[in-house]
Amino acid sequence: MNTRTDPAHLLPEIDHGHLDALEEESLFILREVAASFERPALLFSAGKDSCVVHHLACKAFKHHEAGEGAGRWSGSLPFPLLHVDTGHNFPEVIAFRDERVAQSGDRLVVAHLEDSIARGSVRLAQPLESRNGHQSVTLLEAIDEHRFDCLIGGARRDEEKARAKERIFSHRDSFGQWQPKEQRPELWTLFNTRLKPGEHFRAFPISNWTELDVWLYIAREGIALPSIYYTHEREVMRRRGLLVPRTEVTPPAPGETVERVQVRFRTVGDMTCTCPVESLAASAADIVTETLAVTVSERGATRMDDRSSDAAMERRKKEGYF
Repeated sequence: MNTRTDPAHLLPEIDHGHLDALEEESLFILREVAASFERPALLFSAGKDSCVVHHLACKAFKHHEAGEGAGRWSGSLPFPLLHVDTGHNFPEVIAFRDERVAQSGDRLVVAHLEDSIARGSVRLAQPLESRNGHQSVTLLEAIDEHRFDCLIGGARRDEEKARAKERIFSHRDSFGQWQPKEQRPELWTLFNTRLKPGEHFRAFPISNWTELDVWLYIAREGIALPSIYYTHEREVMRRRGLLVPRTEVTPPAPGETVERVQVRFRTVGDMTCTCPVESLAASAADIVTETLAVTVSERGATRMDDRSSDAAMERRKKEGYF
C-alpha cells in the first residue's frame, strides 16, 4: 500500500504529549465533582469511554499497585458506579462489566429497565422495539431513588451535534431535562454547581477528547475493554448502509441475507440500535491506525437511533438522556 494513503506510517509521528494535558484536565474535573457534590455516581456501561473515565477516576482517587497492570488499584472511589441495564445489552459487555467491577472492588448500582416496565413507567409499543430511548426514564428513577446529585459520564463533544453544545458541567432541572439555551458559563474552568432541590448535574470529564484521543490513551495505558471492540466474526445483515448484528432482538427480516463478516464495534449500546463496522483491527494500536482515516464519528457510523433525525440526540437529551 502507498504510504502516503496508509495512515499507519503516521503512528511514529503522533505526539502523545497532548494526552497528558487531557488527562490532567479530566482528573481536575473528577476531583471537582467529588468536592462539589454530596452524592455523585459514575455512569458505567463498560463501553470504551466509560472504561476510560473509570480508569481516570482510579488515577484521581486510588493508589496504583506497581507492576500489576492498568487494572490493579488499591483504595476506593468516593462514589459508586451506575449502569442502566436495558435487558438488551450485548452479553460480552455485561460479562466484562461484572469482571471489571469485581476486579476494582467498586460498588455497582444497576438500574434495570425491566423494573420500569413492571412499574408501568415504561411502556413498549412492541417487545422487540429499541429500549435505548427508554433508558431516560429508568435513569431518572435511579437518580430519585438514590438521591444522586451529579452523574459522571463519558460523553464527548466530537460524537454528535447535540453533545457538542453541552457544557462540561451540565445542569439538569427538577424534571431531569437539559435546556440548551440555559447553560451556565464555564469561563476559566470555573464551574457553577449550585443546585435547587430536585435538580442535578451531569459532568463529562472527557468532553474535550476525540475518538482518536480515547484510543491513543487506551493503547498507552493498557486499558482492558470488552472483546467486541476488536475484530471478531459475527453474523450480520446489511440494512440502510449499516451492518446489523443478528441477535434474538434483531432477527433477519424475511428474505434478508445473513453474512458472516469480520467486524468490530466502535461504540457499544443497546443491541437493537448498535451496529459494528467491518474491521480486522485486533489491538488498540490497530484501531488508532483505522481511526486516523475515518471521517464519520462512531455514533454517526454505527447508531441507528441517531439516524432517525438530525435532532434525535438533542430531543432525547432534553428528556433526560445521558
